[in-house]
Amino acid sequence: MTDGGSLGLAAPHPSLAATDVLLVEDDDGDALLVEELVLDAGEAISLRRARTLAEAVRAARGAACALVDLGLPDASGLEAVAALRETAPELAVVVLTGLGDRQKGTEALAAGAQDYLVKGEVDGPALARAIRYAVERRQAETDARRLALAEQRQAENERLARGLLPNLLLDGSPIAVATRYVPGGRDAVVGGDFYDAVERPDGSVRVVIGDVCGHGPDEAAVGVALRIAWRALVVAGASPDDVLAGVDDILRLERGDSATFATVCDLTFAPTLTEVAVRLHGHPPPLLVAHGTATWMESVRPAMPLGAFDHQVAPVHDVPLVPGWQLLVVTDGLYEARVEGDERLGMEALATMVSGLVATGATPQDLLVQLFQQVVAANGGHLDDDAAALWCGPRS
Repeated sequence: MTDGGSLGLAAPHPSLAATDVLLVEDDDGDALLVEELVLDAGEAISLRRARTLAEAVRAARGAACALVDLGLPDASGLEAVAALRETAPELAVVVLTGLGDRQKGTEALAAGAQDYLVKGEVDGPALARAIRYAVERRQAETDARRLALAEQRQAENERLARGLLPNLLLDGSPIAVATRYVPGGRDAVVGGDFYDAVERPDGSVRVVIGDVCGHGPDEAAVGVALRIAWRALVVAGASPDDVLAGVDDILRLERGDSATFATVCDLTFAPTLTEVAVRLHGHPPPLLVAHGTATWMESVRPAMPLGAFDHQVAPVHDVPLVPGWQLLVVTDGLYEARVEGDERLGMEALATMVSGLVATGATPQDLLVQLFQQVVAANGGHLDDDAAALWCGPRS
């Protein structure tokens, strides 16, 4: 018989999928006994045999359960259990012990086996039940482990999200702000989009939205660092240009050896709310709503993204704000949603959506919720990339 070869045993019910069982046994007599027990069981079991641990390690992948003797030519005691658990983590293991080795059977359970059987004290139906229950227990253990990992990842994502999505420092500010953030992907893992808003002692209001390239916890961690750096520098009274230069420095420190870059839209609203100074680093311009129509500030020229080449000072564009103005800043995950095949929604279609929602008289927060719902529907489901939006307007 070759390594991992089939003993030719299967259930008498060909319509049922056979459980693939690997017998790890060097003794031909004991192997024959197990073969007879499987035949007596009459259940859907396909039995393969390995005579050594080395053969078993090569044959373990794909098997649902391994019946393992503790006395092998190349392994003794619980070595075989540990090696198989490492090779095939989802494999159920049932240990076969001699009459005098019950204590080793108990120790095998502590080492990760699902069950143990004493040779000579088990019949065919009992063997089949032990295999079936071991596979079920191992599947339950695997599911529990995956659930624990998913819960841990969710908790980590929530911690990152709290850093990305702060409590905005706008108490008493003349500007009201609504925000929305939706992670991209089916698993809803946070990415590198971030935003913040701070009122300055002189009555001006500083706002930022940014997008770290990439998607996942690493990018989210960088995004948190950039947002905190931006807030700290603004609160400390640094000029907008110095704030952005400082954020660029932090990005280069936090990204390590990677080529990570970030796009940023930085806004400074005058205390009179009649003008906003716009600075862009590779980011889409704001969407200005005036007289019920949403239009992009296409005349605002961006500098290079932060972290790309040497730092550039972004051109400052002072944009007048007419009475009743509203302003929306977004990350590109929103308008890069797919609508047909490889076609993208696009900035103009997004502006049209916003204009239509403004006409309904929806509150800013409801407007953002409805906007994201429309974009997700147009995309046919979960967005590919993270999307963040921040809506600003005079406080009523």
